[in-house]
Amino acid sequence: MLNGHAITWDKWSLVIGFNAREGLTLHDIRYDNRPIVNRASLAEMVVPYGVPEGGHFRKNVFDIGEYGLGKLTNSLTLGCDCLGHIAYLDVDLNTMTGDIFHIDKAICIHEEDSGILWKHWDFRTERTEVRRGRKLVISSICTVGNYEYASYWYFTQDGMIEFEMKATGIINTSACIPGEPTKYGSEVAPGLQGHIHQHAFCARLEMAVDGSGNSVVECNTIAEEDEAKNPYGNAFYQTETVLTRELEACRRANPETQRYWKVINPNKTNHTGKPVGYKIYPENVLTSYLKPSSPSGIRSAFTQNHLWVTKYDPEERYPAGEYMNHSSGAGGVSDFVKQDRSLENTDLVLWHVFGVHHQPRTEDFPVQPCITAGFKLMPSGFFDQNPGIDVAPGVNKASKLAGGPSCCGS
Repeated sequence: MLNGHAITWDKWSLVIGFNAREGLTLHDIRYDNRPIVNRASLAEMVVPYGVPEGGHFRKNVFDIGEYGLGKLTNSLTLGCDCLGHIAYLDVDLNTMTGDIFHIDKAICIHEEDSGILWKHWDFRTERTEVRRGRKLVISSICTVGNYEYASYWYFTQDGMIEFEMKATGIINTSACIPGEPTKYGSEVAPGLQGHIHQHAFCARLEMAVDGSGNSVVECNTIAEEDEAKNPYGNAFYQTETVLTRELEACRRANPETQRYWKVINPNKTNHTGKPVGYKIYPENVLTSYLKPSSPSGIRSAFTQNHLWVTKYDPEERYPAGEYMNHSSGAGGVSDFVKQDRSLENTDLVLWHVFGVHHQPRTEDFPVQPCITAGFKLMPSGFFDQNPGIDVAPGVNKASKLAGGPSCCGS
């Protein structure tokens, strides 16, 4: 049900917001009226190109801080940008002179099938139980110069929140001698090259897992090194470390230890006696190749870590700083954490950096197909059991067998 900008769907409820800089924002996200996130947004995006030649080194565009996703948002078309039973929200922004700038159908809201939610076949009784899941989709699309950025927030019946960015449009190209692109690019058509670059995004998440008073935990999996405890060489286990202060919580992903981070509420426990929590799954992290001391590196300092955690301050809004045009690099999250405030049992903000590492292909020309990046917020001890266990069984009567008789023999 949509009531103005407030929406309830299945057991989810939230409020949809929008502004000229970040575009789509989400507020007071709850599951079964239990708070999870106070505010979620994509707070910054930078696109550094790895080319030192000519004027290309200047290509280090902050598509949010310098241009603004919101004011460049598309008016969406039913049946093209959005399929199915759609609800739209219009937005009104202000121009530089204070006039009203209206965007019709700027936000798309719909529901999608999300595949199998859970299934089990009991070979003893030959009984099968299967449930298909649904997801709520809230999306918007903007055009920044040559690229389209399509932002999708997903809410599923198993309590997961997912953000997906789909990047498409026209890649930035320059001329080259046919068959001789520079080492900083690849030839996408004869005599035309696309330069290597990255799209680095930063999500800002004001966490409120089961209310106020949250802490953040780093989780790593390691192999058992004590041979007496690991006689068969198969033992491994997970360690959990509370990150107590801001400088301690400047972290990078580590696939060797299957690292992830979990926000817990130490004041609330599940039925096993453990703190309730939600974990952030770093699926699409980047390695920054910018020298930290370079002009681009200084302005893009937030890309040096995959996770930053700060104590909530309403004035600390943007990871690269408040004013990005010709910025010095000051006033961003790398400065916020220098206060080294306590992160235990308090109001926290997660800053998660992820993105796309893009070496252009011939397939990216003349119009690039969507490439994606994102992250997931998954319940981790938040529920006492599978929250989708109560989804009712059902059979989709519209499904048909392609070719041949139906399963009923008709």
